[in-house]
Amino acid sequence: MSVLDSHIFGPLFNDDEISGLFSDAAYVRALVDVEVALALAQARVGVIPASAGFAIAKAQAEKIDLASLSRGTSRSGFPIIALTEQLRHQVSSDAAPYVHWGATTQDVMDTACVLQLRTAANVTRARITEIIRALSALAAKHRSTILAARTHGQQALPTTFGLKVAAWLSPLVRHSERLNELLPRMLVVQLGGAAGTLASLGDKGLLVSAEFAKELGLGSAVMPWHAQRDSLVEFAGWLSLVTGSLAKMAQDIILMAQTEIGEAGESGEAGRGGSSTMPQKSNPISSELIIAAARTNASLLASVHHAQIQEHERATHGWQMEWLALPQMVMLTGGALKHAAYLACNLQVDGAAMRANMQNGHDLILAEAAVFALAKAMPRMQAEELVKRACAAAVADNKALIGVVEMMAAGSVPSGSVDWQSLARPENYLGATQSMIDDVLERAEKFRR
Repeated sequence: MSVLDSHIFGPLFNDDEISGLFSDAAYVRALVDVEVALALAQARVGVIPASAGFAIAKAQAEKIDLASLSRGTSRSGFPIIALTEQLRHQVSSDAAPYVHWGATTQDVMDTACVLQLRTAANVTRARITEIIRALSALAAKHRSTILAARTHGQQALPTTFGLKVAAWLSPLVRHSERLNELLPRMLVVQLGGAAGTLASLGDKGLLVSAEFAKELGLGSAVMPWHAQRDSLVEFAGWLSLVTGSLAKMAQDIILMAQTEIGEAGESGEAGRGGSSTMPQKSNPISSELIIAAARTNASLLASVHHAQIQEHERATHGWQMEWLALPQMVMLTGGALKHAAYLACNLQVDGAAMRANMQNGHDLILAEAAVFALAKAMPRMQAEELVKRACAAAVADNKALIGVVEMMAAGSVPSGSVDWQSLARPENYLGATQSMIDDVLERAEKFRR
Protein backbone atom coordinates (compact mmCIF):
# COMPACT_ATOMS: atom_id res chain seq x y z
CA MET A 1 0.00 0.00 0.00
CA SER A 2 1.30 3.46 -0.89
CA VAL A 3 0.87 6.64 1.12
CA LEU A 4 -1.77 7.74 -1.38
CA ASP A 5 -3.86 4.67 -0.50
CA SER A 6 -3.48 5.12 3.25
CA HIS A 7 -6.53 6.14 5.27
CA ILE A 8 -4.15 7.98 7.62
CA PHE A 9 -1.84 9.77 5.20
CA GLY A 10 -3.89 9.74 2.01
CA PRO A 11 -5.98 12.84 2.88
CA LEU A 12 -2.76 14.85 3.24
CA PHE A 13 -1.79 14.27 -0.38
CA ASN A 14 -5.07 13.51 -2.13
CA ASP A 15 -8.11 15.36 -3.34
CA ASP A 16 -11.07 13.02 -2.77
CA GLU A 17 -12.74 13.76 -6.09
CA ILE A 18 -9.60 13.34 -8.17
CA SER A 19 -8.34 10.25 -6.34
CA GLY A 20 -11.78 8.70 -6.77
CA LEU A 21 -11.30 8.85 -10.53
CA PHE A 22 -8.52 6.28 -10.21
CA SER A 23 -10.30 3.76 -8.00
CA ASP A 24 -10.70 0.21 -9.28
CA ALA A 25 -14.42 0.76 -9.76
CA ALA A 26 -13.84 3.93 -11.79
CA TYR A 27 -11.24 2.20 -13.95
CA VAL A 28 -13.48 -0.77 -14.67
CA ARG A 29 -16.27 1.64 -15.61
CA ALA A 30 -13.94 3.31 -18.09
CA LEU A 31 -12.91 -0.06 -19.56
CA VAL A 32 -16.53 -1.11 -20.02
CA ASP A 33 -17.41 2.26 -21.55
CA VAL A 34 -14.66 1.71 -24.11
CA GLU A 35 -15.80 -1.82 -24.97
CA VAL A 36 -19.40 -0.62 -25.33
CA ALA A 37 -18.42 2.33 -27.50
CA LEU A 38 -16.33 0.06 -29.72
CA ALA A 39 -19.24 -2.34 -30.22
CA LEU A 40 -21.68 0.48 -31.02
CA ALA A 41 -19.23 2.00 -33.52
CA GLN A 42 -18.69 -1.33 -35.23
CA ALA A 43 -22.41 -2.02 -35.37
CA ARG A 44 -23.06 1.40 -36.86
CA VAL A 45 -20.73 0.75 -39.81
CA GLY A 46 -21.71 -2.90 -40.27
CA VAL A 47 -18.63 -4.64 -38.91
CA ILE A 48 -20.72 -6.56 -36.36
CA PRO A 49 -24.49 -7.16 -36.34
CA ALA A 50 -26.56 -4.27 -35.01
CA SER A 51 -28.24 -6.63 -32.55
CA ALA A 52 -24.85 -7.55 -31.11
CA GLY A 53 -23.93 -3.90 -30.66
CA PHE A 54 -27.19 -3.15 -28.83
CA ALA A 55 -26.75 -6.22 -26.60
CA ILE A 56 -23.15 -5.32 -25.68
CA ALA A 57 -24.26 -1.76 -24.94
CA LYS A 58 -26.33 -3.12 -22.06
CA ALA A 59 -23.25 -4.43 -20.25
CA GLN A 60 -22.86 -3.03 -16.74
CA ALA A 61 -19.57 -2.23 -15.07
CA GLU A 62 -21.17 -2.73 -11.67
CA LYS A 63 -21.58 -6.44 -12.45
CA ILE A 64 -17.87 -7.00 -13.02
CA ASP A 65 -16.42 -9.09 -10.20
CA LEU A 66 -13.23 -7.34 -9.11
CA ALA A 67 -11.77 -10.36 -7.34
CA SER A 68 -12.09 -12.43 -10.49
CA LEU A 69 -10.69 -9.57 -12.54
CA SER A 70 -7.70 -9.38 -10.19
CA ARG A 71 -6.99 -13.09 -10.54
CA GLY A 72 -7.19 -12.85 -14.31
CA THR A 73 -4.88 -9.84 -14.36
CA SER A 74 -2.33 -11.74 -12.28
CA ARG A 75 -2.38 -14.57 -14.83
CA SER A 76 -2.08 -12.54 -18.03
CA GLY A 77 -0.51 -9.30 -16.83
CA PHE A 78 -3.51 -7.29 -18.08
CA PRO A 79 -7.18 -7.08 -17.04
CA ILE A 80 -8.77 -7.24 -20.51
CA ILE A 81 -8.94 -11.02 -21.03
CA ALA A 82 -10.72 -11.47 -17.71
CA LEU A 83 -12.89 -8.43 -18.38
CA THR A 84 -14.08 -9.63 -21.78
CA GLU A 85 -14.85 -13.07 -20.33
CA GLN A 86 -17.16 -11.45 -17.80
CA LEU A 87 -18.73 -9.17 -20.39
CA ARG A 88 -19.49 -12.15 -22.64
CA HIS A 89 -21.35 -13.75 -19.76
CA GLN A 90 -23.46 -10.59 -19.39
CA VAL A 91 -24.69 -10.58 -23.00
CA SER A 92 -26.56 -13.07 -25.13
CA SER A 93 -24.79 -16.02 -26.68
CA ASP A 94 -25.32 -14.47 -30.12
CA ALA A 95 -23.62 -11.23 -29.11
CA ALA A 96 -20.83 -12.71 -26.96
CA PRO A 97 -18.38 -13.44 -29.83
CA TYR A 98 -18.49 -9.77 -30.87
CA VAL A 99 -17.25 -8.41 -27.54
CA HIS A 100 -13.80 -6.85 -28.08
CA TRP A 101 -14.04 -7.50 -31.82
CA GLY A 102 -10.84 -6.64 -33.70
CA ALA A 103 -9.30 -4.69 -30.83
CA THR A 104 -6.24 -5.39 -28.74
CA THR A 105 -5.73 -5.02 -25.00
CA GLN A 106 -3.79 -1.80 -25.33
CA ASP A 107 -6.54 -0.22 -27.44
CA VAL A 108 -8.99 -0.62 -24.59
CA MET A 109 -6.64 0.25 -21.75
CA ASP A 110 -5.13 3.33 -23.44
CA THR A 111 -8.54 4.69 -24.40
CA ALA A 112 -9.84 4.06 -20.86
CA CYS A 113 -6.81 5.94 -19.53
CA VAL A 114 -7.65 8.87 -21.81
CA LEU A 115 -11.22 8.91 -20.46
CA GLN A 116 -9.89 9.02 -16.90
CA LEU A 117 -7.41 11.78 -17.73
CA ARG A 118 -10.13 13.82 -19.46
CA THR A 119 -12.24 13.84 -16.32
CA ALA A 120 -9.20 14.51 -14.15
CA ALA A 121 -8.16 17.41 -16.39
CA ASN A 122 -11.62 18.98 -16.11
CA VAL A 123 -11.58 18.73 -12.32
CA THR A 124 -8.03 20.06 -12.19
CA ARG A 125 -8.97 22.97 -14.44
CA ALA A 126 -11.78 23.89 -12.03
CA ARG A 127 -9.37 23.76 -9.08
CA ILE A 128 -6.88 26.03 -10.87
CA THR A 129 -9.67 28.48 -11.70
CA GLU A 130 -10.65 28.59 -8.03
CA ILE A 131 -7.08 29.42 -7.03
CA ILE A 132 -6.73 32.04 -9.77
CA ARG A 133 -9.82 33.81 -8.50
CA ALA A 134 -8.63 33.77 -4.88
CA LEU A 135 -5.13 34.96 -5.76
CA SER A 136 -6.54 37.70 -7.99
CA ALA A 137 -8.51 39.04 -5.05
CA LEU A 138 -5.44 38.79 -2.80
CA ALA A 139 -3.21 40.60 -5.31
CA ALA A 140 -5.75 43.39 -5.73
CA LYS A 141 -6.20 43.78 -1.96
CA HIS A 142 -2.46 44.04 -1.29
CA ARG A 143 -1.33 45.85 -4.41
CA SER A 144 0.00 48.68 -2.23
CA THR A 145 1.14 46.66 0.80
CA ILE A 146 4.87 47.42 0.92
CA LEU A 147 7.44 44.74 1.71
CA ALA A 148 11.06 44.02 0.94
CA ALA A 149 11.75 42.08 -2.22
CA ARG A 150 14.43 39.50 -1.46
CA THR A 151 17.13 38.23 -3.78
CA HIS A 152 19.53 35.48 -2.70
CA GLY A 153 17.62 35.49 0.58
CA GLN A 154 18.47 39.11 1.40
CA GLN A 155 16.45 42.30 1.30
CA ALA A 156 16.94 43.91 -2.11
CA LEU A 157 14.43 46.61 -3.15
CA PRO A 158 10.93 47.70 -2.13
CA THR A 159 8.06 45.81 -3.76
CA THR A 160 4.46 45.11 -2.82
CA PHE A 161 2.87 41.95 -1.55
CA GLY A 162 0.37 42.34 -4.39
CA LEU A 163 3.16 41.93 -6.93
CA LYS A 164 4.46 38.86 -5.11
CA VAL A 165 0.98 37.34 -5.30
CA ALA A 166 0.77 38.29 -8.97
CA ALA A 167 3.97 36.29 -9.48
CA TRP A 168 2.22 33.26 -7.94
CA LEU A 169 -0.86 33.88 -10.05
CA SER A 170 0.64 34.50 -13.48
CA PRO A 171 1.99 30.95 -14.09
CA LEU A 172 -1.40 29.46 -13.20
CA VAL A 173 -3.02 31.49 -15.96
CA ARG A 174 -0.43 30.12 -18.37
CA HIS A 175 -0.94 26.57 -17.11
CA SER A 176 -4.66 26.84 -17.81
CA GLU A 177 -3.86 28.03 -21.32
CA ARG A 178 -1.35 25.20 -21.76
CA LEU A 179 -3.99 22.67 -20.75
CA ASN A 180 -6.34 23.95 -23.44
CA GLU A 181 -3.54 23.57 -25.98
CA LEU A 182 -2.44 20.06 -25.04
CA LEU A 183 -5.80 18.37 -24.45
CA PRO A 184 -6.72 18.03 -28.15
CA ARG A 185 -3.45 16.17 -28.67
CA MET A 186 -4.06 13.81 -25.74
CA LEU A 187 -7.80 13.25 -25.84
CA VAL A 188 -7.85 10.87 -28.80
CA VAL A 189 -8.90 7.24 -29.06
CA GLN A 190 -6.49 4.37 -29.40
CA LEU A 191 -7.51 1.76 -31.96
CA GLY A 192 -5.00 -0.19 -33.97
CA GLY A 193 -5.58 -3.87 -33.39
CA ALA A 194 -2.80 -6.34 -32.79
CA ALA A 195 0.03 -4.44 -34.52
CA GLY A 196 -1.43 -1.02 -35.31
CA THR A 197 -2.69 -1.84 -38.82
CA LEU A 198 -6.42 -2.42 -38.14
CA ALA A 199 -6.18 -5.44 -40.39
CA SER A 200 -8.86 -7.31 -38.41
CA LEU A 201 -11.43 -4.70 -39.43
CA GLY A 202 -10.80 -5.02 -43.14
CA ASP A 203 -11.46 -1.90 -45.16
CA LYS A 204 -13.56 -0.33 -42.41
CA GLY A 205 -10.84 0.14 -39.81
CA LEU A 206 -10.50 3.90 -40.11
CA LEU A 207 -14.27 4.34 -40.29
CA VAL A 208 -14.69 2.32 -37.10
CA SER A 209 -12.00 4.41 -35.44
CA ALA A 210 -13.80 7.63 -36.38
CA GLU A 211 -17.16 6.36 -35.09
CA PHE A 212 -15.47 5.01 -31.97
CA ALA A 213 -14.10 8.50 -31.28
CA LYS A 214 -17.50 10.11 -31.79
CA GLU A 215 -19.13 7.63 -29.44
CA LEU A 216 -16.73 8.59 -26.65
CA GLY A 217 -16.55 12.30 -27.43
CA LEU A 218 -12.83 12.03 -28.17
CA GLY A 219 -10.71 12.98 -31.13
CA SER A 220 -9.55 10.60 -33.84
CA ALA A 221 -5.87 9.75 -33.89
CA VAL A 222 -3.89 10.19 -37.11
CA MET A 223 -2.66 6.65 -36.50
CA PRO A 224 -2.54 4.27 -33.52
CA TRP A 225 -0.18 5.57 -30.84
CA HIS A 226 0.67 2.30 -29.07
CA ALA A 227 4.38 3.18 -29.14
CA GLN A 228 4.02 6.97 -29.42
CA ARG A 229 3.58 8.25 -25.88
CA ASP A 230 4.46 11.92 -26.31
CA SER A 231 0.97 13.24 -25.52
CA LEU A 232 0.90 11.44 -22.17
CA VAL A 233 4.41 12.67 -21.43
CA GLU A 234 3.29 16.20 -22.29
CA PHE A 235 0.40 15.93 -19.83
CA ALA A 236 2.72 14.55 -17.14
CA GLY A 237 5.03 17.49 -17.75
CA TRP A 238 2.08 19.81 -17.34
CA LEU A 239 1.22 18.22 -14.00
CA SER A 240 4.79 18.79 -12.84
CA LEU A 241 4.65 22.40 -14.03
CA VAL A 242 1.47 23.02 -12.05
CA THR A 243 2.78 21.55 -8.80
CA GLY A 244 6.12 23.31 -9.32
CA SER A 245 4.40 26.69 -9.57
CA LEU A 246 2.29 25.96 -6.51
CA ALA A 247 5.44 24.94 -4.65
CA LYS A 248 7.06 28.29 -5.45
CA MET A 249 4.14 29.97 -3.68
CA ALA A 250 4.40 27.48 -0.81
CA GLN A 251 8.14 28.05 -0.43
CA ASP A 252 7.63 31.81 -0.25
CA ILE A 253 4.96 31.36 2.42
CA ILE A 254 7.20 29.10 4.51
CA LEU A 255 9.96 31.70 4.42
CA MET A 256 7.59 34.56 5.23
CA ALA A 257 6.11 32.55 8.11
CA GLN A 258 9.45 32.11 9.89
CA THR A 259 9.30 33.41 13.44
CA GLU A 260 11.96 36.05 12.82
CA ILE A 261 10.15 37.27 9.69
CA GLY A 262 6.47 36.91 10.64
CA GLU A 263 5.10 38.51 7.47
CA ALA A 264 2.51 35.83 6.69
CA GLY A 265 0.85 32.76 8.14
CA GLU A 266 -1.05 29.95 6.49
CA SER A 267 -4.28 30.69 8.31
CA GLY A 268 -5.81 31.78 11.57
CA GLU A 269 -7.30 28.34 12.17
CA ALA A 270 -6.71 27.18 15.73
CA GLY A 271 -4.60 24.06 16.06
CA ARG A 272 -3.57 23.92 12.39
CA GLY A 273 0.05 22.81 12.06
CA GLY A 274 0.32 22.27 15.80
CA SER A 275 3.21 20.53 17.52
CA SER A 276 2.90 17.54 19.86
CA THR A 277 5.27 19.16 22.34
CA MET A 278 5.63 22.88 21.57
CA PRO A 279 2.38 24.80 22.22
CA GLN A 280 3.57 27.91 20.40
CA LYS A 281 4.04 26.19 17.03
CA SER A 282 1.83 26.70 13.97
CA ASN A 283 3.77 24.87 11.31
CA PRO A 284 3.17 25.69 7.61
CA ILE A 285 1.95 22.16 6.93
CA SER A 286 -0.06 22.90 3.77
CA SER A 287 2.95 24.54 2.17
CA GLU A 288 5.14 21.61 3.17
CA LEU A 289 2.74 19.13 1.56
CA ILE A 290 2.61 21.15 -1.67
CA ILE A 291 6.39 21.16 -1.93
CA ALA A 292 6.56 17.42 -1.21
CA ALA A 293 4.03 16.79 -3.99
CA ALA A 294 5.96 18.98 -6.43
CA ARG A 295 9.29 17.32 -5.73
CA THR A 296 7.72 13.87 -6.04
CA ASN A 297 6.05 14.81 -9.31
CA ALA A 298 9.37 16.03 -10.66
CA SER A 299 10.85 12.62 -9.84
CA LEU A 300 7.92 10.69 -11.32
CA LEU A 301 8.13 12.78 -14.49
CA ALA A 302 11.49 11.18 -15.19
CA SER A 303 9.78 7.77 -15.14
CA VAL A 304 7.22 8.90 -17.68
CA HIS A 305 9.99 10.22 -19.92
CA HIS A 306 11.76 6.85 -19.64
CA ALA A 307 8.48 5.14 -20.58
CA GLN A 308 8.53 7.03 -23.86
CA ILE A 309 11.33 4.75 -25.10
CA GLN A 310 9.29 2.05 -26.84
CA GLU A 311 10.46 -0.68 -29.16
CA HIS A 312 8.90 -1.34 -32.57
CA GLU A 313 5.07 -1.32 -32.79
CA ARG A 314 4.34 -2.48 -29.22
CA ALA A 315 6.66 -2.19 -26.24
CA THR A 316 7.50 -4.45 -23.32
CA HIS A 317 7.72 -2.37 -20.14
CA GLY A 318 7.27 1.37 -20.73
CA TRP A 319 3.51 1.02 -20.58
CA GLN A 320 3.66 -0.42 -17.07
CA MET A 321 5.86 2.48 -15.96
CA GLU A 322 3.03 4.82 -16.98
CA TRP A 323 0.61 2.84 -14.81
CA LEU A 324 2.89 3.41 -11.83
CA ALA A 325 3.61 7.09 -12.41
CA LEU A 326 0.70 8.88 -14.12
CA PRO A 327 -2.11 8.18 -11.61
CA GLN A 328 0.21 9.18 -8.76
CA MET A 329 1.09 12.42 -10.51
CA VAL A 330 -2.56 13.30 -11.09
CA MET A 331 -3.48 12.55 -7.47
CA LEU A 332 -0.52 14.46 -6.06
CA THR A 333 -1.47 17.42 -8.24
CA GLY A 334 -5.01 17.23 -6.93
CA GLY A 335 -3.77 17.27 -3.35
CA ALA A 336 -1.42 20.19 -4.03
CA LEU A 337 -4.26 22.17 -5.62
CA LYS A 338 -6.46 21.47 -2.60
CA HIS A 339 -3.85 22.86 -0.23
CA ALA A 340 -3.07 25.81 -2.50
CA ALA A 341 -6.75 26.75 -2.63
CA TYR A 342 -6.82 26.73 1.17
CA LEU A 343 -3.78 28.99 1.33
CA ALA A 344 -5.10 31.39 -1.29
CA CYS A 345 -8.34 31.81 0.66
CA ASN A 346 -6.95 31.82 4.21
CA LEU A 347 -3.51 33.39 4.08
CA GLN A 348 -2.83 35.78 6.96
CA VAL A 349 -0.87 38.85 5.82
CA ASP A 350 0.91 41.15 8.29
CA GLY A 351 1.66 44.44 6.55
CA ALA A 352 3.01 45.97 9.76
CA ALA A 353 5.60 43.21 10.06
CA MET A 354 6.60 43.78 6.44
CA ARG A 355 7.24 47.46 7.21
CA ALA A 356 9.03 46.65 10.44
CA ASN A 357 11.38 44.22 8.70
CA MET A 358 12.43 46.92 6.26
CA GLN A 359 13.05 49.33 9.10
CA ASN A 360 14.96 46.68 11.04
CA GLY A 361 17.18 46.45 7.99
CA HIS A 362 17.87 50.20 8.34
CA ASP A 363 15.99 50.79 5.07
CA LEU A 364 19.03 49.55 3.13
CA ILE A 365 16.58 48.47 0.43
CA LEU A 366 16.61 52.14 -0.61
CA ALA A 367 20.34 52.05 -1.42
CA GLU A 368 19.79 51.73 -5.18
CA ALA A 369 17.25 54.56 -5.10
CA ALA A 370 19.77 56.72 -3.27
CA VAL A 371 22.47 56.02 -5.85
CA PHE A 372 20.27 57.04 -8.77
CA ALA A 373 19.02 60.14 -6.93
CA LEU A 374 22.59 61.27 -6.19
CA ALA A 375 23.77 60.40 -9.70
CA LYS A 376 21.73 63.32 -11.00
CA ALA A 377 23.94 65.68 -9.02
CA MET A 378 27.36 63.92 -8.94
CA PRO A 379 29.21 61.25 -10.95
CA ARG A 380 27.58 57.85 -10.54
CA MET A 381 30.70 56.06 -9.29
CA GLN A 382 31.10 58.72 -6.62
CA ALA A 383 27.42 58.27 -5.68
CA GLU A 384 27.84 54.50 -5.37
CA GLU A 385 30.87 54.88 -3.14
CA LEU A 386 29.09 57.38 -0.91
CA VAL A 387 26.02 55.12 -0.54
CA LYS A 388 28.21 52.09 0.27
CA ARG A 389 29.83 54.01 3.10
CA ALA A 390 26.42 55.21 4.22
CA CYS A 391 25.11 51.62 4.36
CA ALA A 392 27.93 50.58 6.65
CA ALA A 393 27.39 53.63 8.85
CA ALA A 394 23.63 53.09 9.03
CA VAL A 395 24.12 49.55 10.31
CA ALA A 396 26.89 50.54 12.73
CA ASP A 397 24.98 53.51 14.14
CA ASN A 398 21.53 51.87 13.98
CA LYS A 399 20.12 54.64 11.80
CA ALA A 400 17.91 54.79 8.72
CA LEU A 401 19.92 54.85 5.51
CA ILE A 402 18.53 57.94 3.78
CA GLY A 403 19.21 60.19 6.76
CA VAL A 404 22.83 59.00 6.79
CA VAL A 405 23.14 59.54 3.03
CA GLU A 406 21.74 63.06 3.37
CA MET A 407 24.29 63.88 6.07
CA MET A 408 27.24 62.45 4.08
CA ALA A 409 26.15 64.16 0.87
CA ALA A 410 25.91 67.60 2.47
CA GLY A 411 28.17 69.95 0.58
CA SER A 412 28.64 67.48 -2.29
CA VAL A 413 25.30 68.07 -3.98
CA PRO A 414 23.44 71.36 -4.50
CA SER A 415 20.83 72.18 -1.90
CA GLY A 416 17.38 71.07 -3.04
CA SER A 417 18.71 68.75 -5.76
CA VAL A 418 17.43 65.69 -3.86
CA ASP A 419 14.00 65.37 -2.26
CA TRP A 420 15.16 63.52 0.82
CA GLN A 421 11.70 63.05 2.32
CA SER A 422 10.38 61.49 -0.87
CA LEU A 423 13.49 59.33 -1.23
CA ALA A 424 13.00 57.92 2.28
CA ARG A 425 9.59 56.49 1.38
CA PRO A 426 9.81 52.93 -0.07
CA GLU A 427 6.47 53.34 -1.87
CA ASN A 428 8.13 55.95 -4.10
CA TYR A 429 10.55 53.40 -5.54
CA LEU A 430 8.25 50.72 -6.93
CA GLY A 431 8.89 51.15 -10.63
CA ALA A 432 6.26 49.44 -12.83
CA THR A 433 4.82 47.41 -9.95
CA GLN A 434 1.25 48.68 -10.30
CA SER A 435 1.21 48.27 -14.08
CA MET A 436 2.49 44.70 -13.83
CA ILE A 437 -0.18 43.84 -11.27
CA ASP A 438 -2.80 45.33 -13.60
CA ASP A 439 -1.51 43.28 -16.52
CA VAL A 440 -1.62 40.02 -14.58
CA LEU A 441 -5.10 40.74 -13.19
CA GLU A 442 -6.31 41.59 -16.68
CA ARG A 443 -5.11 38.22 -17.98
CA ALA A 444 -6.79 36.49 -15.05
CA GLU A 445 -10.05 38.39 -15.55
CA LYS A 446 -11.55 35.72 -17.83
CA PHE A 447 -11.40 33.26 -14.92
CA ARG A 448 -13.44 35.56 -12.68
CA ARG A 449 -16.46 35.68 -14.95
